[in-house]
Amino acid sequence: MAEIIQGGGNEKGGKKRPKKGHVHMDMTPMVDLAFLLLTFFILATSLSKPKTLEIIYPKEVKDNDEKTKLADELATTLLIGEGEDHVFVYHGKFDPDTTVLQKTDFSKDGFRKVLLDKNRTINERVFELQTELNAKGLSKEDYEAQYKDAYGKIVNDDKAPFVIVKTIDKSKWRNVVNAMDELNICNVRKRAILDMDKQEQNSLEKRVDELGLKKASENSNE
Repeated sequence: MAEIIQGGGNEKGGKKRPKKGHVHMDMTPMVDLAFLLLTFFILATSLSKPKTLEIIYPKEVKDNDEKTKLADELATTLLIGEGEDHVFVYHGKFDPDTTVLQKTDFSKDGFRKVLLDKNRTINERVFELQTELNAKGLSKEDYEAQYKDAYGKIVNDDKAPFVIVKTIDKSKWRNVVNAMDELNICNVRKRAILDMDKQEQNSLEKRVDELGLKKASENSNE
């Protein structure tokens, strides 16, 4: 049992004082309270959850006739290299001789502006849809049901643009997450994540050298 004991007694010389009993303070309840509080905070505090991004890949189709047909002119491809700023975009079908990779980033004037310009028609229709549904004063459940149904028809339009994000083994995961965030912000639902082919990778490395961008190996040596 934890306790504090203070002795009492008469001072030497001078007037005699009456004897005082020992002061006794039981510390056991305080210790119990500390353990109770500790147990409470351990049980009541939620542990930090790992930050992950769930990506669902489409099922591989071997028969070419069953694959989704998409027009090349509607495609926008984002290439993510190994460096932090090795992010390039091009439109249409890739041709190693004629395709020019445009340097971009994840600022509001970078990849987002590209997506907004490419997806302008759908974004305008989505905004009109939101305004219309809000004006009806629907309940939250009815609003979400009608919005999901109408929005699905919009993005599944054959003329809706689609975006392909291509990476290599050394691509920065942060850049991949930023790319997915920009797609969500700009209402781009037709998307795919693929491995960068050799010709695209060669063109990307050539553009990196032309622009004098630092490579990952150079950054690690600093």
